[in-house]
Amino acid sequence: MAATLPTVASADAHTAALPTHRDFTLGDFKVTTVLAGSRSVPDPHTIFGLNVDDPTFEEVSSANFIPTDAAQFFFTPTVVNTGAEVILFDTGLSPAGTTAALNAAGYDADDITHVVITHMHGDHIGGLADDGGAETFANAAYVTGQAEFDHWAAAENDGFEAKVRPLAEKFSFIGDGDAVRPGITAVNAFGHTPGQLAFMLESGGRQLLLMADVANHYVWSVAYPDWEVRFDMDKTMAAETRRRILGMAAADRVPLIGYHMPFPGMGFIETRGDGFHYVPHSYQLI
Repeated sequence: MAATLPTVASADAHTAALPTHRDFTLGDFKVTTVLAGSRSVPDPHTIFGLNVDDPTFEEVSSANFIPTDAAQFFFTPTVVNTGAEVILFDTGLSPAGTTAALNAAGYDADDITHVVITHMHGDHIGGLADDGGAETFANAAYVTGQAEFDHWAAAENDGFEAKVRPLAEKFSFIGDGDAVRPGITAVNAFGHTPGQLAFMLESGGRQLLLMADVANHYVWSVAYPDWEVRFDMDKTMAAETRRRILGMAAADRVPLIGYHMPFPGMGFIETRGDGFHYVPHSYQLI
């Protein structure tokens, strides 16, 4: 009989003790993941593995030493300091959590020169402005995918209207293969949302992929890329994108950062069976 695992909900009391940031080195780039927030979410089978039955979900979870009554979610924007620019990828749930983590990492909101939005779910655009509409990153230029912006602009979405629409004139738009800045290239990652973009960083002959929400859990999405996820807007395309992006990371041995991977969000992907296996970063990019 499988051992009883502790509930993740009991970890909420310790969330404040989690690290705020982690620095990595990629050639001439300083890459910093910042923990904008973390919370326990109950009933993860209502989010992950929608197309598998309860016994299958429970068996997989038990085999990987994770409970089935709750999952810990992490919200992890990334800062890329190129030496000439300080570029923030995604903005968390609110300005407070993100700016606190940035401050702990040695950055002020006014230091950010560019804000890149991978996609426009609320936990990625929430830090753009406060509830009164005050812009968080007043000195920044804004970049996002054209297809992503166009979808939400037509969707009558409250989050978009509150956080993004007021900044629309400050946005520039890119697509697959376009560069944000030298060494930072957009990669088509459609499916989770209609125009989500991942970003390949390249410096000093090394690469690192910011995969955004291509995979939202290190087991239930990485090891089982065909498992449906509630938040994926086009579930078939999202699964295809997971296989393509994770397959590329495994084949090329490229490290990646996932917005919802266990903090600090950095890891490697290897092929395992019909899926993949997530290997957390230890000291490869210090």
